[in-house]
Amino acid sequence: MSLPLSRSEVFGELRKELHEDEKFHQSDVHIFIIMGASGDLAKKKIYPTLWWLFRDGLLPEQTYFVGYARSDLTVDAIRTACLPHMKVEDSESERLEAFFKRNSYVSGKYDQDASFAKLHEYLLSLPSGAEANRLFYLALPPSVYHDVTQNIRHHCMATKGWNRIIVEKPFGRDLQSSEELSNHLSSLFTEDQIYRIDHYLGKEMVQNLMVLRFGNRIFGPIWNRDSVACVVLTFKEPFGTQGRGGYFDDFGIIRDVMQNHLLQMLCLVAMEKPATTSSDDVRDEKVKVLKCITPATLDDVVLGQYVGNPDGEGDAKLSYLDDPTVPKGSTTATFATAVLRVNNERWDGVPFILRCGKALNERKAEVRLQFKDVPGDIFSGQCRRNELVVRVQPNEAIYAKMMTKKPGGYFSPEETELDLTYRSRYKNVKLPDAYERLILDVFCGSQMHFVRSDELREAWRIFTPLLHKIEGEKTPPIQYPYGSRGPPEADELLKRVGFRYAGTYKWVEPNKL
Repeated sequence: MSLPLSRSEVFGELRKELHEDEKFHQSDVHIFIIMGASGDLAKKKIYPTLWWLFRDGLLPEQTYFVGYARSDLTVDAIRTACLPHMKVEDSESERLEAFFKRNSYVSGKYDQDASFAKLHEYLLSLPSGAEANRLFYLALPPSVYHDVTQNIRHHCMATKGWNRIIVEKPFGRDLQSSEELSNHLSSLFTEDQIYRIDHYLGKEMVQNLMVLRFGNRIFGPIWNRDSVACVVLTFKEPFGTQGRGGYFDDFGIIRDVMQNHLLQMLCLVAMEKPATTSSDDVRDEKVKVLKCITPATLDDVVLGQYVGNPDGEGDAKLSYLDDPTVPKGSTTATFATAVLRVNNERWDGVPFILRCGKALNERKAEVRLQFKDVPGDIFSGQCRRNELVVRVQPNEAIYAKMMTKKPGGYFSPEETELDLTYRSRYKNVKLPDAYERLILDVFCGSQMHFVRSDELREAWRIFTPLLHKIEGEKTPPIQYPYGSRGPPEADELLKRVGFRYAGTYKWVEPNKL
């Protein structure tokens, strides 16, 4: 029996797979520049991720980290801010020292040529800085993207190594602003230098969708309109905006989750088999799916906003509008259910239901294919529909809901499951964080799990008319209590388009039988 892989071994395998790319060997020296090093994203995600990759020996041996922001900071200050998020073991203190020795910080303005010229000079002064590859992570508010990217292009590009730019969402607010940003970036960089990061594409089970679909004979014949009744993609969070309401109110749940995370998962469920697993072949198929989707309309959408639950505790008593950072009387949705249609030969007539929300009854992200009823029922209506569920978080799992004979002296069907729960099947395997995978992908030049400009354009085409209508008419969202399933109207919409919820199935954890 083979021993379970450690975290380092998992990543070592991944690195070996990705490092086939010859471009990786262009230069041995890499400089990772964090634009916006003083911000929350840098502190909570980027620095900790770089530390984990460095700790496990997965980055090129000569990699330097340079923070850049307007604040007057020191590396010690960055260290103090990041440590609570870095999960450092006592035995790793020496390695941690080595990591922070590779770190430095440069302070400067985002809109000044002189500041970026100073940054460039600093990068050149690092060991072998003139030959180094440069990775720029824009952990910044979109308002400064324009200036920063222009200044990087004109003052900070490597001349001997390669240059790669990592851009965080939001990629615009609608089709027009997204196109403006895309045109701006493409006037400065080539598409193979731009990495638009959607961290959901770094999650284990999202990446598993392709293997599940195209590596198993049993799913091919049933993965279509003949067998599938509907597809439900869900993203639920059990907490509200918690003081981030000001930022959230500007975007709303559709921009925050549905137009990116859920739509990306829809593409992986609905796309045809790509010619190869190369980045562009996969992304070509995703774009084809998006082109077949008609824009979402308000008739097929339910919007909600959470209100305080009088029986709740702590934050659960507070409504969205109680968040002091949210504008008074805001009609921004914190919950949305939308039905989309993929008008092609495989999926014609199958509803794709996208559901997402905050302050709901559980934390969950999943893909659920519900299959049609068995024709010619001989069990007097006792059979429930089969479902294939891919749970992205928490507790990664794939399970198929199916009917079996009830054990004992009965001859009646009962719901059960074929279950692959990762923590039971893959004991002691630590799954890497999504950001770890994606940042490693950027080092290796693999763009498969990043969003291409034509994908982005199609995604915004689907949602822009709906967003403009909601915001133009200030469509009032339906109120739902904190900690509930969301507005009952959303369940009605699911029922109307053909999703069946029996409420009789109970999942039992395999080890607790």
